[in-house]
Amino acid sequence: MESTETIRLRILEAVPGALLEVVPNGAPVGQPSLLVDPEHALAVARFLRDAPGLQFDYCSNVTGVDWLDREEEEIVRDRVAETGGEKKIEEPRKRVRPGYLEVVYHLYSMALRHGPLVLRLRTGNRTDRVRLPSLTPIWRSCEFQEREVYDLFGVVFEGHPDLRRILMWEGFQDYPMRKDYVEPDDYEYEPTPHDDVWEKARRHYPAPTVGSGGETSGNPGS
Repeated sequence: MESTETIRLRILEAVPGALLEVVPNGAPVGQPSLLVDPEHALAVARFLRDAPGLQFDYCSNVTGVDWLDREEEEIVRDRVAETGGEKKIEEPRKRVRPGYLEVVYHLYSMALRHGPLVLRLRTGNRTDRVRLPSLTPIWRSCEFQEREVYDLFGVVFEGHPDLRRILMWEGFQDYPMRKDYVEPDDYEYEPTPHDDVWEKARRHYPAPTVGSGGETSGNPGS
């Protein structure tokens, strides 16, 4: 298979205006991935599927990643006036890098027996800019997996043929795979709580009370 950088250069020739970045991988496998801007994602995907020598005709896996807001420190260099001239100063400042959601596609060529090529798409943020184009029109195997990312992370895939929850029920609130997800404090469904579930249920239920006949109520498992 051609290198990720070579593939990037081929895409730039075939898809004018596409924004592409090779993302390094610090893990032992060391395989870089290709970050694609959402506006050109469909055109890039179509090229990767159809281009001679590439023919990535199969998407084996679609996963989601949640990147929270991150505080970063940067050195700001400036000049201030003083008697007799100017003085250079360096001042550390902290800024918050907004978080985003990321969708990762693993592509293979069954025809040419090579891969994977790892493709990444990122949302604008984690709140009101969470739309990305669906790649299901290019690789049908993305259909259920994009639904899973939608269900668990909240990425809205525009152009998906059947975008609805696949694991959680309709009406379920929030997205369980987000890093700041807080599970509901609701354990009425658990008739015999135990271990860590018992501890959560104990905090959920009111303190036990003793009735006139000596019976107790309000205690989980009683």
